[in-house]
Amino acid sequence: MKQATIFLFAVTSFVFSYAQKLNKSDKLTLTNLRTHIMFLADDKLEGRRTGTKGEEMAYQYISNYFEKCGLEPKGSGGWLQPFEVNEGKQILSSTLLILDGENFKLNKDFFPLAWSSNGSVEAVASPGLSETGSPWFWDLKDVLEQNQNNPHFDITTALHEKEKTAIQKGATALFIYNSSAIKDNIAYEEKDRSAVSKIPVVYFNKSVSDKLVKDLSHTWDIKLKTEQGDKIRKGNNVVAYINNNASSTIILGAHFDHLGYGEDHNSRYTGEQPAIHNGADDNASGSAALMELARILKNNGSKKTNYLFIAFSGEELGLYGSKYFTDHPTISLTDVNYMINMDMVGRLNDSSKAITIGGVGTSPAWGSLLNGEKKMPFTIKIDSSGTGPSDHTSFYRKDIPVLFFFTGLHTDYHKPTDDFDKINYNGELVVVNYITQLISRTEAQNKLAFTKTREQQTSTSARFTVSMGIMPDYTYSGAGVRADGVSEGRAAQKAGIKAGDVIVQLGDFSVRSVESYMQALSKFKKGDAAKVKVKRGKDEMVFDVVF
Repeated sequence: MKQATIFLFAVTSFVFSYAQKLNKSDKLTLTNLRTHIMFLADDKLEGRRTGTKGEEMAYQYISNYFEKCGLEPKGSGGWLQPFEVNEGKQILSSTLLILDGENFKLNKDFFPLAWSSNGSVEAVASPGLSETGSPWFWDLKDVLEQNQNNPHFDITTALHEKEKTAIQKGATALFIYNSSAIKDNIAYEEKDRSAVSKIPVVYFNKSVSDKLVKDLSHTWDIKLKTEQGDKIRKGNNVVAYINNNASSTIILGAHFDHLGYGEDHNSRYTGEQPAIHNGADDNASGSAALMELARILKNNGSKKTNYLFIAFSGEELGLYGSKYFTDHPTISLTDVNYMINMDMVGRLNDSSKAITIGGVGTSPAWGSLLNGEKKMPFTIKIDSSGTGPSDHTSFYRKDIPVLFFFTGLHTDYHKPTDDFDKINYNGELVVVNYITQLISRTEAQNKLAFTKTREQQTSTSARFTVSMGIMPDYTYSGAGVRADGVSEGRAAQKAGIKAGDVIVQLGDFSVRSVESYMQALSKFKKGDAAKVKVKRGKDEMVFDVVF
């Protein structure tokens, strides 16, 4: 990050010249926006990754500011609303493998698959024999060579089939290795939610495989222990309230978490050395706007409505904080009029002066309300959808009208270069003032009517040309993918799949996680048909889907 003192001098000079055009209130807001973003995007917070000390420093700063402004705490028992992020599974350090007295290294030489059972095995067994009451060895060489040109071959499905056969015939463990030159791409998938096997299932890397193939008749003295557990991270929302004893409430929100050093593999940084992702625009800018709106509305806001302010964490991991709040609200959601979400509002372009406002289709009232000013401060790009990769989606799912303010992507997105000196503070002031005026215009309205909109697809590392039209629930920790929402007129809805259904198989491919679902989708093209197996409550159902 650039030196704060150098930047402060530059910004002070700018503010001095610009200040001649600002009233006293705007000058205060501009100064505060800069102060908030400089703190939240400072290196000492190490990227505000959910569950870290940096996140704690951020939520303490935000809650302290809410308190200073005279707001009431509205979390689960204070300012905070804690929640858990289940990141999947992890292999515990007590896992071990000893062959003929030689200790092998976890992850370097071997690892249990995510659906392996926990347990211990002591046995004498040979790769050349598959006997009842003993561990089995399975070389992938033959199945890989036979299916080298088969586009529908799924290695994970093959592994599960072999595991079932081994269990049926009395194997006490399954050891998998690959003596061929064909890559099998087997890795530990921490988010794999397949049903846990009845036996340990362990993959041997080349270091162990080479020892096995030297003499397949050799009898090995085996000591194995496999232990896995859930990988849980804790996050915290900050929730504040202005209670005017009104009949309805307006919710304003912004996420304050960011990527840390990129440990969650959601960074676009390609450098070799880890670097802090300060996230000045994403989303210190939205958090700063949220704090200033809280101050402004506390001092000047209408008494005809209540205001709830939520700084979300866990957004970068899949909307964890906002989904947790909407599932565990600290006020009645039936009393909510609408929700405004601010995510990346710090890069308004001085030339185009264009801002994207999403969610416009979620209420018929938004069209006239958004254009209610005589002289618009910017050009509005309309996005009607109530969904997208930010926290307003969680409220749209509860049939609440939403708006999403966004000044646009840029080359620093999800990179360590998203720093405080690149924020257009004057532009953000314009956004804050516009939202303030927009809120005041809703006072003349009754509670806004809600309308459903089209659904947006969320991106993934997989590349696919078809979609079922579901919005995956990224917080779901069970096996498969739960549909958080289903788009009308799309393949899933036409087939009869409903929100809440859990997809466990797509065609020939088992679905264990969101990523495996996306990978399975990549195998299909437009016009293809597939049978989709889902769990609906305790029932298992099969639907015919045409992409």
